[in-house]
Amino acid sequence: MAHTHEIEEDSIALDSKVAEKIPEYKSDQLAFTSSVEEGSTDEYDLKARNIAGFDPNAPTGDDPIDTKDDKYAVETELEDSPYPEVRAAVPNVDDSSMPVNTIRMWVLGLILSTVGSSLNMFFSMHSPAFTLTPFVVSIIAWPLGRAWDLIMPDISIFGLKLKDGRFNVKEHAMITVMSNVSFGGGAAYSTDIFLSMTQYYDIHFGWGFMIVTTIATQCIGFSVGGLFRRILVYPGSMIWPSNLVTATFLTNIHKNDNFPVSGWKISRLRLFNIIFGCGFLYYWFPGYLAQFLSYFGWITWIRPNNVVLNQVFGVATGMGLMPITFDWNQIAGYIGSPLVPPFFATANIALSMLIIFWIIVPAVHFTNTWYGKYLPMSDSSTYDRYQSSYNVSRILNADLTFNEDAYKDYSPLFMSTTFAMSYGLSFASITATVMHTALFHGKEIMFYWKKSRNAKPDIHMKLMSKYKETPDWWFGVVFLVVLALSIVSVRVWDTDLPVWALILALILAFVMTAPIGTIQAITNLQVGLNVLTEFIVGYMLPGRPIAMMLFKTFGYITMSQALYFVSDMKLGHYMKVPPRTMFWGQCICTIWTSIVQVATMQWALGSITDVCSSTQPSHFTCPNAKVFFNASVIWGVIGPQRIFSHGMIYYGLLFFFVAGFVLPIITWLIVKWKPKSIAKYINWPVFFTGTGLIPPATPYNYASFCLVGFFFNYYLKRKYFAWWAKYNYTISAGLDIGLAAGSLLVFLTTALTNTDAPSWWGNNVLNTVDYNGEAIQVLVSEEQPFFGPTSW
Repeated sequence: MAHTHEIEEDSIALDSKVAEKIPEYKSDQLAFTSSVEEGSTDEYDLKARNIAGFDPNAPTGDDPIDTKDDKYAVETELEDSPYPEVRAAVPNVDDSSMPVNTIRMWVLGLILSTVGSSLNMFFSMHSPAFTLTPFVVSIIAWPLGRAWDLIMPDISIFGLKLKDGRFNVKEHAMITVMSNVSFGGGAAYSTDIFLSMTQYYDIHFGWGFMIVTTIATQCIGFSVGGLFRRILVYPGSMIWPSNLVTATFLTNIHKNDNFPVSGWKISRLRLFNIIFGCGFLYYWFPGYLAQFLSYFGWITWIRPNNVVLNQVFGVATGMGLMPITFDWNQIAGYIGSPLVPPFFATANIALSMLIIFWIIVPAVHFTNTWYGKYLPMSDSSTYDRYQSSYNVSRILNADLTFNEDAYKDYSPLFMSTTFAMSYGLSFASITATVMHTALFHGKEIMFYWKKSRNAKPDIHMKLMSKYKETPDWWFGVVFLVVLALSIVSVRVWDTDLPVWALILALILAFVMTAPIGTIQAITNLQVGLNVLTEFIVGYMLPGRPIAMMLFKTFGYITMSQALYFVSDMKLGHYMKVPPRTMFWGQCICTIWTSIVQVATMQWALGSITDVCSSTQPSHFTCPNAKVFFNASVIWGVIGPQRIFSHGMIYYGLLFFFVAGFVLPIITWLIVKWKPKSIAKYINWPVFFTGTGLIPPATPYNYASFCLVGFFFNYYLKRKYFAWWAKYNYTISAGLDIGLAAGSLLVFLTTALTNTDAPSWWGNNVLNTVDYNGEAIQVLVSEEQPFFGPTSW
């Protein structure tokens, strides 16, 4: 990231009037260094290179224009975003006459959100879990909207037209937003609390508790997000890269203007259809028929029983030093599409993976630090000293409280090397995010918080100014209502969570929303508060697993939900959806689908035999709830003091807090001293957060992600910018939606019918010690019945 380019040197800096109010303002990440580095003068003057359908080969602002060519003369006069990523995906024009708040939008949006949230809740209880993405709803909404136009009569109901013009892109965008706030992140987080309580703790608080808690935890993020929109939505520098793919997809369907670039004449819509269709059909091979195409660890096939070789080159539980795969799910399934983040973010992720997981992790693992030789290298399970899964029932009393004597007789808790390292990275990411944002973005945040309404807007803010803004007090009222519901949920029922702890969780979420949102808006990566909230409540309220789960939810999910809502507000900003329509669509849909998900969960619990049992015949084993339950025992019963305190096995990981605090300061000082040094490209929050999904993801997933990201967002963007501007996000949307549709079909036709993959070499070759997660050293009960310390 270019933290130090002065405004006069940076062709895409914020408006000079803004800069004058911030004398030491530097363009840094907000200018998307990847674009600054590779941008020639022509690249930033290509006014017509955007998805609105203008010809990328048209004359630029510096070129002589044939005045007879009115089309080019008009287009080159149009103002556009200074960011090439945004120009490539978002129209710089608006038709304010398009109806949005229509019966058609509400009916289709609520129906699709209801079905989607219900199916996601249902699928989340199955193993393997499957998440229905809002992209699927976006695809389905298109033919439904067109069918509405053909079928419905042209009449009015209570003064509202049943068919208000042709189904348009703004209605389509609003339906997408409604589905995203309903189930974009999977099932409501609170449902894992309810399943853990009812199925593992045998605590039943009833429908009232579940509905109140779900609405409270889902909607409080909405109010917080609305209050932060002036610094996370209004500024043009808050890109929100994932929205660029959605904007491209929506615009491609509704407007398919086409101009040739780099010899390619195919339209974006046609290319999308081809990629989507091919991806949909192809997924049957890596996802079912020939799974070796997905886990292409060919070196491990040569020596399938060599543990060290499999841990070095393994693709399932190893280091993945040969990152070759033919499955988009391996590349984008955990992390998202590599075509979306700016290249500087991908480069920081690659650096993190190289240093942490290809150098430090193997050094720690093979030297038997943390007793790594007795465990898989990369695995998200917890283990006891007998190399078995940690049996939490052995350390609990009959009333589910912690039994310290039983704990000392049984075993301390052990984690795989990457799992333990992921906790350290989580610790560092929190302090790094706070320090980095304060040092590099503090002035900008304060400026936009105080004076965003008076700052000179970019083109998209100008276009949005014609619509009535949502008053801040609307969000304030929502916050007060859901705060009251939150207090009711923890006090009316015996949750063991005091009100002061609830307030502390909400303060933590509120304080962290701006810095984490700033990083996500620029890099497409979100720093999670889940580990931090578990850490805090484990020390603060030891021995209270239910309180731990609720504190984690109110602290972590409030922030995460707030950024979900903010991201959708930015999509509405890009697609020119009136803010008040956006407010009501998000609010009403969130409340309604909260009730829908609770009802679906209750139906499943009453209708599926042996649900959440490990032997459930149809594999409705509730895997997410089981992980949530284990976390509640680890953090709420055992407690972090028995895992991370001085003298404990993983005590050294606490120093990551210090590393996250110090490293951004060092980088900032170096950049101040030498503005053009390589330090300006280092972003420590991305470094520590980017690989945060390892495990369950592996370095194999991240390495392939970074290679594809390098090819598209560095090589192609520099060498064939016009081609990249026209097709990059179209390709990403096609691959993502093809994968979603293909994996859904494979899931429905195999998992739900208990159909196993065919037995042949292409599937059986995966039977390696890497795939099975075996350790280097296996205990022999007579000679060495256990490993680890003798006391704890």
